[in-house]
Amino acid sequence: MNLHNAEFVLSAVSPKQYPKDNIPEIAFAGRSNVGKSSFINKLLNRKSLARTSSKPGKTAQINFYNVDKTIHLVDLPGYGYASVSKQEKQKWSDMIEEYLNTREQLAFTFLLVDARHKPTANDVDMARWIRTRHNGLIVFATKADKLSAKQLDENLDVIEDVLDMADDDILIPFSAEKGTGRNDAWGIINDICNIKE
Repeated sequence: MNLHNAEFVLSAVSPKQYPKDNIPEIAFAGRSNVGKSSFINKLLNRKSLARTSSKPGKTAQINFYNVDKTIHLVDLPGYGYASVSKQEKQKWSDMIEEYLNTREQLAFTFLLVDARHKPTANDVDMARWIRTRHNGLIVFATKADKLSAKQLDENLDVIEDVLDMADDDILIPFSAEKGTGRNDAWGIINDICNIKE
């Protein structure tokens, strides 16, 4: 798969707007400002293909990125503390739920949590949903470079505990700055989507 052939496809707010091609999709779920767009940019070795912002709640639609006509990476709207109205938050929640529950092309949903913080109640809810839908849980702890090795180890233990992770669930530290976890992420994606490297 040629990562140079990666492009933004479209933004959608309803199923009728989703891409029509029948290729597997990997979705990224997480709270606002956890770094989903930065994660996608790092995976693709791009600086600004996925739009990033220091302001939480920037992603208000479901964004699809095509990689070499082989898979879609799907950036879901963030949940949590974005400073928007209750109606807007509910709209985003419904949009995410509809995609996750109805999209046949969805091969797996990765949960992104901030390595520096204890997972939120929303993270716990999302972890439960992912485990139910996919019979497993894969979590990436973003911004791992912001912590010392000791702090990171301690926080990973907290994340495992709060999310009630099982022995066969996967937790990987990730840094968009340093590239930590990038190869692990691609290895998992290739396995899930049966992609030959």
